[in-house]
Amino acid sequence: MNAVLNSTPAGSAIILYIEDNTDNRLLVKRILTAEGYTVWEAANASEAVDVIAGRTPDLILMDINMPDVDGYTLTSRLKVQPALRHTPIIALTANVMKGDRERSLQAGCDGYIQKPIDVDSLPRQIARFLAQKNR
Repeated sequence: MNAVLNSTPAGSAIILYIEDNTDNRLLVKRILTAEGYTVWEAANASEAVDVIAGRTPDLILMDINMPDVDGYTLTSRLKVQPALRHTPIIALTANVMKGDRERSLQAGCDGYIQKPIDVDSLPRQIARFLAQKNR
């Protein structure tokens, strides 16, 4: 019974994907909606703020390299909002140099997934992050 209480069924989980690259957004949305997740999209920081105004996703996937406000800065801004304080923010990024993962975590990200994404493992990674949130 405890496992049932601590898991978020895919069909009920809402994921916000903040990514300026349209092709990346479409790919991730296809993968995750096929698994039963609802995916909200934002192409930049200001769109993300508009999308979440008055509502809270279960998890946020954050691109780091965006043209207006980078993902580190946006993560820091989102994590201080009471409604988003406990929402996992996962860096989904091509930044794979030494120190990039640590910088993401220091900015407030709860996890880190490298691009290019593995289409087979992404849903499992998302499920793990959601399960950690519900503990």
